Amino acid sequence: MKFRALGEARWILGILGVCWIATVLLFPILSIVVALMFLFSVYFFRDPERQPPADLQLVVAPADGLVVQVEELDETEHLNTKVKRIGIFLSVFDVHVNRSPIEGEIIHSQGAKGRFVDARNPASSQLNARRTWVIAGAQGTVIVRQITGAIARRICPWKAVGDHLERGERFGMIRFGSRTEVDLPLEAEILVKKGDRVKGGETAVARLIHKAK
Repeated sequence: MKFRALGEARWILGILGVCWIATVLLFPILSIVVALMFLFSVYFFRDPERQPPADLQLVVAPADGLVVQVEELDETEHLNTKVKRIGIFLSVFDVHVNRSPIEGEIIHSQGAKGRFVDARNPASSQLNARRTWVIAGAQGTVIVRQITGAIARRICPWKAVGDHLERGERFGMIRFGSRTEVDLPLEAEILVKKGDRVKGGETAVARLIHKAK
């Protein structure tokens, strides 16, 4: 799984490699631009190792990026209850590998077609092409939503329903600028605010609190 992200770039790197050879032979100055594009593509598809915090009650960020949404709202597609949603915007300079916020089993995974509006807009959650994951764990059930953006056009799922995920484990990526959301139980304690930067699989974004029986 470590090099899965780079594998998603194989055709992009292949085309750029061929273009670089052609420009070296025909347009040497232009070859510098193509080389920079090749190097940026390798950089974009990087996949660094991450270490989640030891406390198992802590929910880790599902993606790298900027927190652009923290609010309570009604989730009507899967949990049918009020949740706390954290929305993360990923620029083209962020790592685009997505990671599980909790340890648990994937009980639902489904893609949906849609538009490609700016992923910083909360409405993109419903308007844009996306894939929704429902992960059930001992601490509770969470939803992770991979959402395309104005530039991002492809969601790459690496796992399937029935798979077990460790906290911080990779389950897919989005190519080129996007948004990732996590819906948490209402009793969860949110640990981030709008404007914070987070690292997927490493930054604690919330703490799950058991309901009193």
